[in-house]
Amino acid sequence: MTLPLEGVRKALTGISGILVTPMDAEDRIVPQRLSPIIARAAAAGVDALTVNGNTGEFYGLSFAEAERMQAEVPALIEGRTAVVAGVGRSLVEACALARRARADGADAIMVHQPPDPFVAPRGVVAYVARVAEAAGLPVVLYLRNDGIGLPAIESLCRVPGVVGVKWATPNVMVLAQAIRRAGPDVSFICGLAEPWAPPMTALGAQGFTSGLINVVPEKSVAILQALRAGDFARANAGIAAIHAFEALRSEEQNGANVAVVKAALTLSGIDVGAARAPAAWPLPPGSAAALRDLLAGWGLLPRAAAE
Repeated sequence: MTLPLEGVRKALTGISGILVTPMDAEDRIVPQRLSPIIARAAAAGVDALTVNGNTGEFYGLSFAEAERMQAEVPALIEGRTAVVAGVGRSLVEACALARRARADGADAIMVHQPPDPFVAPRGVVAYVARVAEAAGLPVVLYLRNDGIGLPAIESLCRVPGVVGVKWATPNVMVLAQAIRRAGPDVSFICGLAEPWAPPMTALGAQGFTSGLINVVPEKSVAILQALRAGDFARANAGIAAIHAFEALRSEEQNGANVAVVKAALTLSGIDVGAARAPAAWPLPPGSAAALRDLLAGWGLLPRAAAE
């Protein structure tokens, strides 16, 4: 049973955790390995979990693998958080996933911004409209390129079903204008994770996306609580505490983003396999050692491994 619209809206103002896609030693996806990750995130107070997001290597999955993740992960979540299904790639594939989302147990869909090199701003609007119609669920836009312009962004926010925008560009002044033009019925979410949440919150965004929740959701939730209390000093202190982790993720032109999360999980005792090419895998020795030291300091290494 899907959440009512107001339940989805409320969840989007919190933390939108982006789940990894677990792989086995033969590079086959193993959704069940998410169980302990989901349990810890839900217990910590993460509001929504997204399957087939960028931390889930959406563009590295075959369509059949993306289908399987969308079909199996909601049952693992068991209603403990809102479930958001990432859809995208070709219009045919995006609509196919969107049509199945409700039956698969999703509460909303997140539409990846088309990466086609010949994207037209009005073409993006047409794309989202078709996908939203296919879903019949609340729609979250994942905006990674604001170069399409404010008129197109405003048109996207007017597509029936759109309730939120994950703003994943550092152009915060454009964000402020977009919030004003979209109106009160569309929530804007910081789509650049914890480090960018304070400035975006100050401009009217609510909540943020997070890949960190796969590893230490409690740290993400503490940052959200500080922001909701208006305590930016405490929020920034929490962000400073995760800086080393996020810095490792940003290495190799951000190509280590997923790899660091997966390596951290495996070091902490949850084997989720490798990150697929073209992501950076394995981590270079220096980065791997720095990650291990960081996790030891956070008390996340199994006792035998820490000795």
